[in-house]
Amino acid sequence: MGPMWIATVAGVVLVLAALWDLFHTLWNPSGQGPICRLFMRLVWRTSKHVHARAGRLSGPVTLVIVILTWVVLVVVGCALIYWPHVPEAFSYSPGLMPEERGNLLDALYLSAVALVTLGLGDIVPTAGWLQLLVPLEALLGFALLTAAVSWVLQVYPALTRRRSLALRLDALRRAGTAEALPHLDRSAASGLLGELADGVGKVYVDLVQYSETYFFRDSGARTTLAVTVPYALELAEVAEASTVEDVRHGGRTLAEVLADLAEVLDDQFLHTGADTAGVLAAYKDDQSLPS
Repeated sequence: MGPMWIATVAGVVLVLAALWDLFHTLWNPSGQGPICRLFMRLVWRTSKHVHARAGRLSGPVTLVIVILTWVVLVVVGCALIYWPHVPEAFSYSPGLMPEERGNLLDALYLSAVALVTLGLGDIVPTAGWLQLLVPLEALLGFALLTAAVSWVLQVYPALTRRRSLALRLDALRRAGTAEALPHLDRSAASGLLGELADGVGKVYVDLVQYSETYFFRDSGARTTLAVTVPYALELAEVAEASTVEDVRHGGRTLAEVLADLAEVLDDQFLHTGADTAGVLAAYKDDQSLPS
């Protein structure tokens, strides 16, 4: 196998790696591509050693890095496929001198133009199979753009639900709900517990489907679930000690949903092996930043 065939194989591998990672990150309901996971964890660890204001940008920064990585992999991969056939299988616009140009640079130029502009520049393929491949790369570029937009549209509603639950728990804490819970009407108490269980359940589902949301930090303690969620566990414990069956049942339900949330947090991110309270404490510590 000559060096040019090696370049072609390497190009195919790079393109397939980008597509594999994109598929598992965006369209596998409980998956995350290896490239995305690698950058998420690297940026997350780095963010712990920078100023708090910069550390809060870890999530958005990682989204940008991953999307750019997909683009670079496709551009370089397709360029390596074109490279062995430059300049023989391409037509150059008048004024361009193929014999005076770098073949690899021309391949990179062609690949970037095809991917980003959905069109052709001043280098046009003449071989039949390349005339099919270049439009396919343009279609792939459109798919990458669509995927990037859809990713953002998936992530930020999940973050909104998480922040809303955090703010609700903080308001309940400031209102002294744990102390007042034994004295509330049974329907009000059970309704409150059911509402919280539903909110925690939605956060659980979001974390399973969009695990990258874990790496988004919030700007204040009141909207940071890692800070406020232990209060939900406190409410569940108070409710489980109630003499009213409806309230006890609501407390058990909330405790079970919190246990599910702690399980996914520990399995995917924290790896403490602790109980629910221990995992939630580790969650708070992992989300904290130096001042």
